[in-house]
Amino acid sequence: MTSYIFRYFDTIGLGETIRLLLTAAKVDWTEENPEWPQEKANQPFGRLPVLIERSADGSPDFVLSESSTIERYLARTYGFLPIDPRGAALQEQLRDRQIDLIMSFRGHLTLSDSAKEEAYAKFEGLLDKMVNIHTAILRENGNTGYSFGSKLSYTDMAMYSFMKMFVIQFVQYSEKVPKLFKAKLTPELIKMASTLEADPLLEAYVSKRGRVADVVQV
Repeated sequence: MTSYIFRYFDTIGLGETIRLLLTAAKVDWTEENPEWPQEKANQPFGRLPVLIERSADGSPDFVLSESSTIERYLARTYGFLPIDPRGAALQEQLRDRQIDLIMSFRGHLTLSDSAKEEAYAKFEGLLDKMVNIHTAILRENGNTGYSFGSKLSYTDMAMYSFMKMFVIQFVQYSEKVPKLFKAKLTPELIKMASTLEADPLLEAYVSKRGRVADVVQV
């Protein structure tokens, strides 16, 4: 039986989608939180996350780095991305947009006060556009709580993790950011979060790790 070791920091960050995928796939997995930067040199690219796949047949471990690569490998392996390349690409582009927004937000924190305000306004405009795009996708799918089709997908888990990062994790930077994000959440996105949190595959995990519903008062 295949099992996994997932290495990342003990935070939401770029690791939460991977945790959701591993949990939804019902595979045997454990998480390691390496001492940092002491363990930096022992990682394939000197960074986290890292996924180690171990096979029961004794074959060599399969080791992956880079969050998006790990996510898509797991999503394809366990059926959370379509086999059709076009269908998969439609979901992958949404995740790429989320990563761009995360990097945009983190980048603005390093700027001088004079430049920070302009960068934050740009970030907010990009966030508005992404919220509108994903809301339209949910509406086109009948507002069922799923982004595509009638079951949990990579997109649902990635968007949920993105929401969780901004409304829970980023409180450490400023109360302003979670308030801004919560104000922009549409009923369709909130329903998507509620649907994921009620999914039998993930219900126990999200209850233990922190629910978006508890923060946005679904």
